[in-house]
Amino acid sequence: MKKLIALLMTAALVVSLAACGSGSSGSAGGSGSAGGSGDSAASPAGDAAATSEAAAADASASGSSDYLSVMLSTNVMSLDTDLATDGESFEVIADCIDGLMQMDADGAAVPAIAESYDVSEDGTVYTFHLRDAQWSNGTPVTANDFVFAWRRICKNAGEYAYLFDSSVGCVKNADSIIYEGGDPETLGVSAPDDKTFVVELEVPVSFFPSLMYFPTFYPINQEFYESLEDGTYGTSPDTFLYNGAFVLENYTPGTASLTVKKNENYWNAGSVTLPGINYQVVGSSDNALTAFKNGTLDVVTISGNQVESAEADDTLSPSLNVVGAGYLWYLTFSQTEKNAQGGMLANANLRLAFTNAIDRETLVDNYVMDGSLATYTAVPPQFAASSTTGEDFSADQNAFADYCGYDVEKAQDYFEKAKKELGKDSFEFTMIYGNNEGDEVAKVAQAIKSEIEENLPGVTLNLQPMTKSERLDKMENDDYDVALTRWGPDYADPMTYLGMWITNNSNNYGFWSNAEYDKLIADCTTGAYISDYDARWKALFDAETLVMQEAVIAPLYTKANANLIANGVSGIEFHPVALNRVYKNATK
Repeated sequence: MKKLIALLMTAALVVSLAACGSGSSGSAGGSGSAGGSGDSAASPAGDAAATSEAAAADASASGSSDYLSVMLSTNVMSLDTDLATDGESFEVIADCIDGLMQMDADGAAVPAIAESYDVSEDGTVYTFHLRDAQWSNGTPVTANDFVFAWRRICKNAGEYAYLFDSSVGCVKNADSIIYEGGDPETLGVSAPDDKTFVVELEVPVSFFPSLMYFPTFYPINQEFYESLEDGTYGTSPDTFLYNGAFVLENYTPGTASLTVKKNENYWNAGSVTLPGINYQVVGSSDNALTAFKNGTLDVVTISGNQVESAEADDTLSPSLNVVGAGYLWYLTFSQTEKNAQGGMLANANLRLAFTNAIDRETLVDNYVMDGSLATYTAVPPQFAASSTTGEDFSADQNAFADYCGYDVEKAQDYFEKAKKELGKDSFEFTMIYGNNEGDEVAKVAQAIKSEIEENLPGVTLNLQPMTKSERLDKMENDDYDVALTRWGPDYADPMTYLGMWITNNSNNYGFWSNAEYDKLIADCTTGAYISDYDARWKALFDAETLVMQEAVIAPLYTKANANLIANGVSGIEFHPVALNRVYKNATK
């Protein structure tokens, strides 16, 4: 079984790495998530029968027997691009709205609402030329829809506003608006006419076009938005406006199911063959497998023993498709005095003891069991490749063997140093994790607890399960000791991870700060290395080295998705970056 999954993963990741390489030759980057650590959703419990009945009811209610029935692992909490933070929400938003660019099957940025674009000689001005397209209410899509949406995101300074700032998109004046309350009208965007959208950057960002397919950069029609009551945009089919391949048929925030149907007014409607998609939240791999077997769902994601069961089943194994999902699962440690017995986890040797006491190979082989890769780097493998050499940024998983691995003797040496430095022999911490993030997460949490307590005598690691949204709330409000969390790449550049640990970054949940690190990142985004690609690549590795030397996080594994896809379904595009699944070319 492991051999089969390894072969499937190798094939899938070779394709995805080549695709990501085409978009990774950037001069700036940032931290992000295609539903990464910013995922905020809750998944209902329920047995297989209840799940199947709910999905069947949805299909019947919408008259959608020809619709593609797809599993979601968590609830879609928001369709407002200013508020959405999870991969499931981003997927549905991308079903319904096109941005300037879209992803092709290989993950490259290709035209969507922008029919073409020009770049100034110095790389700091992008002029996008919009095609004839319309919103679902018949109103033309115009350049002002992008101006309004981008200004709104920066003004509200939400979790994903950083994609515009000097750590990623480098849009002119974005930093002053997001972080200093500046006038949104000073943002470097303009609409000389309805079909021309101009973006001014502070410095060149060569992967800027690939950012344009991320939902945070999508347009919003200002007149429609301002006609709604405050806080209602994107909360129902009637309060959402569409210019994409599908429109909402039924949706309530946080519900266990939703349906989209084909948008007949879509600018490229002739290429869309699916009449619609029924989404159903399924909280466990057991339920997912049952729903697939009885035909309730056409596309499900399974893990653990269910993957072995599917591989061994002659009727299921042809439907098994293992793809890289891009997410890095890791431990993050609160380093403030507010938590961890007065800030004990601010001690680097204690964190290094943790990261060297965990057997990652056992985690992926015995508990996750879906082709996920044990990972020993802060930037996961197989999503970002050098544009000059083609080499995967994290190809060498032994690069930080001195700081991260499974070495009990080394872990105990670090632990002895920590005890001496802290003047304590015993420690008690609590690790939080989501109880609705997949069956394997609780198993991984329990395994980590067992390994830490066995390999570091004197450490007690209590477990506290909660919903994903509760976990994120605690992390964002610095109300935790250790968290089992994940992060997914928004674009194919190491900065999508390394940007997280800049001082005061909103995703720096450990509140780690290092002036040398901050300078390296600044040099890679707006400073010395913006025009020297190879020097930038090396500086990013130097920055990652600092993260690993101090065990700012303990990387665990890079997630794969083991999908079962019904016979006759084809054309679903899977990506490890930004949008994990795209259905525009899918058929059933």
